[in-house]
Amino acid sequence: MKVLLVTNYSRLQAQEGARNVAQWLNAHGVEPVWAQDDLHCPEGAKDASDCDLVVSLGGDGTLLRAARMVGYEEVPILGLSYGHLGFLTGAGSDTALQAVERALEGKLHISRRSTLSVAIEYNDPEHPSPEPPAIRSDIFCLNEVAVTRGTLGNMVEFDVFVSGNHIDRLRADGFVVSTATGSTGYALSAGGPIVTPEFQGMVNVPVAPHTILARAFLTSPQDVVEVALSTERPVEREVFCDGRLMGCPEGLSAMRVISRKGPGDIVLLDDSSQSFYRSVSRVFYGGHRS
Repeated sequence: MKVLLVTNYSRLQAQEGARNVAQWLNAHGVEPVWAQDDLHCPEGAKDASDCDLVVSLGGDGTLLRAARMVGYEEVPILGLSYGHLGFLTGAGSDTALQAVERALEGKLHISRRSTLSVAIEYNDPEHPSPEPPAIRSDIFCLNEVAVTRGTLGNMVEFDVFVSGNHIDRLRADGFVVSTATGSTGYALSAGGPIVTPEFQGMVNVPVAPHTILARAFLTSPQDVVEVALSTERPVEREVFCDGRLMGCPEGLSAMRVISRKGPGDIVLLDDSSQSFYRSVSRVFYGGHRS
């Protein structure tokens, strides 16, 4: 049995916690595998393909990194909290070893989180045409894909389609397509709803639209959401997936961002089916007040 350790090396507590987990795993006949890190572990594993469990030690950003390493393979992920927010992560440093033991014994609750399969299509901005795109990138997301304005601050103009149906043409700071898991991230900040993890569709939220009519809306798991950027307003624009800027090939411009439900879920391990609502109460409502 192998366990992949994905660590936030910028936090000394997370490093120490990872060493403790590795020692415990070795003592119990389980092989720890360290995730690749350019500075601290350049020879580490790049994915979780041959591991039975992934342990994320850090905050939500570290867990998103672990999720990218898992992709659609549905290897279970246990998040140990050593970060600021800790919405996705569960057990803390004081119960880390107990949580790992329970995870290996199959005694933790399983929360299946839907993912996104995102395609970014690029065209030459000087020669826009309806022909097939010059380049297409396919990307995994757990939280969201966001189309946003660039560093110059100009609004972007785009059309939104759902399964071929034109919803509207908008001018805005951007547009977010998120999963239920991502509903508590950028989508929430932009005015979207908090959505239970059991929801399998997509949450669609305009960011600072230049109209009072545009509102967030939900789509079904079978829908495909397309954001088509206008060629009539060729301003700088960026695409982010789970908070990471997607680099644009030189000389090209992102023209379409197409989102659909991913072919596999992320499997998170936590204490119970009520872990999500306890986190909502703690993070967004200040916990239980007397």
